[in-house]
Amino acid sequence: MPQDRSGRPARITDVAALAGVSIGTASKALNDTGQLRDETRARVKDAAEKLGFVGDARARALSSGRTYTVGMVTTDSFGRFTMPVLLGAEDALSAGEVMVLLADTRDDHVREAHYLRSLVARGVDGIIVTGRSADARPPIDVPVPVPVVYALTPSTSASDVSVTLDDAGGAADAAAHVLALGRRRVAVVSGPADARSAVSRAAGARSVLGDRMVGEPMHGEWSERWGRQAVDLLDRAQADVDAVVCGNDQIARGVCDRLRETGRSVPGDVAVTGYDDWDVVALASRPPLTTVDMRLDELGRIAGRSLLELVAGGRPASVSVTPSLVVRESTVGA
Repeated sequence: MPQDRSGRPARITDVAALAGVSIGTASKALNDTGQLRDETRARVKDAAEKLGFVGDARARALSSGRTYTVGMVTTDSFGRFTMPVLLGAEDALSAGEVMVLLADTRDDHVREAHYLRSLVARGVDGIIVTGRSADARPPIDVPVPVPVVYALTPSTSASDVSVTLDDAGGAADAAAHVLALGRRRVAVVSGPADARSAVSRAAGARSVLGDRMVGEPMHGEWSERWGRQAVDLLDRAQADVDAVVCGNDQIARGVCDRLRETGRSVPGDVAVTGYDDWDVVALASRPPLTTVDMRLDELGRIAGRSLLELVAGGRPASVSVTPSLVVRESTVGA
């Protein structure tokens, strides 16, 4: 612990003395409470930094009625979607000196109920609920009211705050990109027909492609295997496509592999786009994939800021995050 010149840990009395204020004013400035002038608050914080003062978290919690911790409950055991959301949320929450406690429910309702009881018993200031799917879920059941924000996986209740992804908009951008390259016969290959994100992405692409879309959107697994099968199905139908807009990067990688096996070049003969911008797939694809970055870190930051606003008594609105297109060699060549 940092110490002053006498060898003992710096105390709030030392901070107050250096800043030239009372102990009460120093406490308000360090805890961001009370009605203080900006220059007074800045002077106190500067003094605390110079002395290496570390506040007592327990005392802070008692005086504010908060624990400065929040829970994040997820169903995404693999972490593909949760980790970027978590990192973004931590960026926003750390500004308020809030720590995140992560709980993985593994899609087990009993486990989820246990974690929720445990988080509430710890006195968390709020909870962020996320997962690996964009499909809406019922609101969480907590024993006492606590601020909650849903991130990526929205709540079925319109009264809850949900931060979601504009999947249709991301796919529309990918479709517009291949049209701008001069492609005229475009197939859409997406994920399961009962998955909200797969249907939204197919609809977004369709809205831009119009009569340049070959057939109906094709739905199957979120897998490379389905991407390869989709190419075979298109060939059997003599679709003669010059571009394929895919629902995720795994499907797109399978499409690229099968096109290459059948003697066609990507993007020379067929341009291919993915979705997710999952580095381990998009960059390892041959060629690297033009894809849609979901901006999950930004989604997490917005969720974190929304939760802080709820904790402070505000009423943030639900919001949808706009993805961004990342152009690589699968559409524009080396």
